[in-house]
This record gives sequence, C-alpha cells and structure tokens, in this order.
Amino acid sequence: MLSPERIERLRGQMDAARRRIDTARSRAGLVATAAGTAAATAGLFTPELFGESLLATAVATGAGLAVLPTGRAEGHQKTTSIVMYLAPGASLTGVLIAERIVSGVHWGEALAVALWSAGTFWLRPSRAARHMLVPPLPPLPKPTGDLIVQEQAVAAHPAAQWWAERVAIEDGAAPGTLLEDIERTGENAMKAIIRAAVPGQPVPEISTRRLSALMDVPQDLITIGAVPGRGASVQLLTVGTADDALDAHTMWATRIAPLAMPGATITAINFGRMSTAVDMTKEDA
Repeated sequence: MLSPERIERLRGQMDAARRRIDTARSRAGLVATAAGTAAATAGLFTPELFGESLLATAVATGAGLAVLPTGRAEGHQKTTSIVMYLAPGASLTGVLIAERIVSGVHWGEALAVALWSAGTFWLRPSRAARHMLVPPLPPLPKPTGDLIVQEQAVAAHPAAQWWAERVAIEDGAAPGTLLEDIERTGENAMKAIIRAAVPGQPVPEISTRRLSALMDVPQDLITIGAVPGRGASVQLLTVGTADDALDAHTMWATRIAPLAMPGATITAINFGRMSTAVDMTKEDA
C-alpha cells in the first residue's frame, strides 16, 4: 500500500507531466497556425499549391479532432467544443478556396489571410475548445511557506541573515538555500547546515572560492560536504579550524590558567560537588 507521501509525490509527477503535454500541444498549435499562414500566403501567388495546402489542412484538422476528448462532455458543451476546434481549419479552407477562385492577387484575399492569421494566433479557438473539455491545471503556487521559513531562519541568527542577503540571492554563490544550526567551534571557526529552500531539492553546487571572497577567509579553511545520514538536500559547511578540544583541561590550560592562576593544572575532574570536583596543584617554578 502506498504511503500518503508516495501518493502525493506521484500526483505531483502526473501534474507535471500534464503541464508538459499541454505546453507541447500549445506549441504544436502555434506551429500549425504558422504553417497555415504560410500556405495561405503562398496561395496568393502560386495557385498550384492549392491541392497540397487543402489536403494538409484537412489532415491536421481531422487528426486533432480525432484526439479531442469529446467523450467527457455531452449536449451543448460537446457541440460547441467541436465547432470551436473545427473553426481554424474550416476558415482556412474557405480562404484557400477563395484564392483558387479569384484570379490574380486581390486585396481582399490578402486581408482575409491577415485576419485569419491574427485571429487564430490571438483567440486560439482549438486550444480553448480542449480546455473547455479538460480544464487546465491551476498555476503552480508561489512558495510562500518557504519564504516564511526563510524569514524565520534569517531572524534567528546574524550569520543566517548575512547568508540570505549575500549568498542565497539570485546569481549568488548558493541561490535558493538557507543556513541553519549554526554553531561556533572556535574563536574563528564555525559550522552550519546548508539546506535547500525548496523541500526535496538538492543543495546546488557551491563554489568555495566565491565564499572565500565573500567571507574574506582563506579558501583552504572552507569546506562543504555531506551531512552523515542525510540526503543531498542538506550540506555541512565548516569555516576555520575548530579548537583541538573544548574539554575542561584544555580550557583551563589555554584560557584560564595563563591569566588567573599561572602554573595551575587540573589533575582530576569529578562532576559532583564543587568541593570535590577539582584537584589543583601548583607546579614548582
């Protein structure tokens, strides 16, 4: 049994396929209209092409009508859609016949060709007939949720705000990304998660050279890699060299003892009461 997530993914794939097919049909209709315009224009000067143009018009119109899903409608709607679909081919046939009857080039013929071309390109009656039977899918919604998430991430940390304003912009080093889980790992070091703003999309290729220029940090101190156990929608960013160890011994030896208690070292740590937690001895000078 398919999970709800899988069903939603399949539905999205089917909708995307329908949009691509509808786009292909629309472009094919434009090509057919351009071909009809060319045939009608050629008929003004070369009556010998009348038979071929008339046959091509009939074949194209008949083939389109054969795949028109008229079975989904009944009565008035079905009749109207068929008439609308036949209108371009029938009117072009009339123009071609008029060109054949009238000898020479007449201004009325040229006007008829211009009106047919402009009207078909502008009104798209065949496309409107199909949409009457099969309504087109609504336009893709704007990713407002992603924008809200991005705004929340920006407000959460100054580094995330800097990333959104300088790195994640269009034509930036990492467009369409967010910076999350920012953690300082040293005085001049940090790590964070780079996430794609659109769920399910991979993080784009990010140039460490461009980040180096933006951050004014040596390029060899910037690394971008996979997050263990996660997919390509997130990447791990590390900047600088993390402290070797942040345990109490190192903190005492490098930051506290030199200033507060020179020569003192921690020999044992017990996370109990403070009276027994630390055993400090004074080294001989």
